[in-house]
Amino acid sequence: MRDAGGPLPLQGLRVIEFTHMVMGPTCGMVLGDMGAEVIKVEPVGGDHTRRLLGAGSGFFPMFNRNKKSICLDLHQPEGAEAARQLCATADVVAENFKPGTMAKYGLDYASLSAVNPKVIYVSHKGFLPGPYEHRTALDEVVQMMGGLAYMTGRPGDPLRAGTSVNDIMGGLFGAIGALGALIQRGITGKGMEVQSALYENNVFLMGQHMMQYAMTGKHPAPMPARESPWAIYDVFTVQDGEQIFPAAVSDPQWRAFCDALGFADLKAEPELATNHQRVRERPRLLPALRERLAVRSAADVAAAMEKAGLPFAPIRKPADLFDDEHLLQTGGLADVRLPDGDKAGETVKTTLFPITMEGRRLGVRTDPPKTGEHTADLLAALGYDAARVADLRARGVVA
Repeated sequence: MRDAGGPLPLQGLRVIEFTHMVMGPTCGMVLGDMGAEVIKVEPVGGDHTRRLLGAGSGFFPMFNRNKKSICLDLHQPEGAEAARQLCATADVVAENFKPGTMAKYGLDYASLSAVNPKVIYVSHKGFLPGPYEHRTALDEVVQMMGGLAYMTGRPGDPLRAGTSVNDIMGGLFGAIGALGALIQRGITGKGMEVQSALYENNVFLMGQHMMQYAMTGKHPAPMPARESPWAIYDVFTVQDGEQIFPAAVSDPQWRAFCDALGFADLKAEPELATNHQRVRERPRLLPALRERLAVRSAADVAAAMEKAGLPFAPIRKPADLFDDEHLLQTGGLADVRLPDGDKAGETVKTTLFPITMEGRRLGVRTDPPKTGEHTADLLAALGYDAARVADLRARGVVA
């Protein structure tokens, strides 16, 4: 284990995690980043997330740092018994399987809390209890049914967001619930069950658009076709096909924008004096700005915007962030060793939890674990001797 440098407010807390994919692992990662001992229970063949291709290839190494791995076959009684013994030592148990799955192995909240009343049990589901709870959900499913894909895509062309937004935020909400339950346990001495769900997370994200409809009586248009409250708030294609997003969302910013880019004639137009006027003039204003900016480089526009203290953004790809000077200088990226795949053993940069505590980032203490890397040690701590572990391993109960 290496020293990650930052504070560890959850040090001494034990988390047992029965999770896969993104949502549940995010919850465990957050608790682990804050110092908890997080033990990931995997099937004997390893979490299938380790073997995903394409867009899923980054899931396991991203969301499973600061964890230990134990491989147990829950389908075999001895494997489920070992899992229950682990949970008897836990402060928090996290899972993200279909409703009823954990109960088959005596690993549901009712069973575990009967033995360990202080346990906090965090379930990550597709839907909170109700008419939809037995449906199988994915991030993309709830984006489609929860309005996010409608708001992201062009009219008539629903489009999922460009990251696993509900999975990640659902895991964050699970961790928030766990932290609240830990505070409550400090008062009452008792644990509780916490549930987080993809669909409800997505609906929470849609709350601002639902309120927009409640306030205006008009269905919000998808973001590419929305009625923008600001005139200068768009992507512009500039010299050599580069793109940049400049913004001017107030009258002082508009004047500074014109000064910075040499648009004195636009600044002087009475019809463009206020934001409301500029919004009404967007059909002629934006084409004029596109024509003027098309001959300037993105670096030139960015320099002018930055000097004037105006908001702007270059249009980047994810790979560009590895070289971001701000992230590199502020410690926003940390080394992590890949556990699986063709690049197993290689060290790459990973993104850290986006907060500071005592002015420091929460870092990587341990790399994402190899499959079953800690099985023997964890079983030994439960009282399993080497001969018994070897026997269980030979029979495929553990790995």
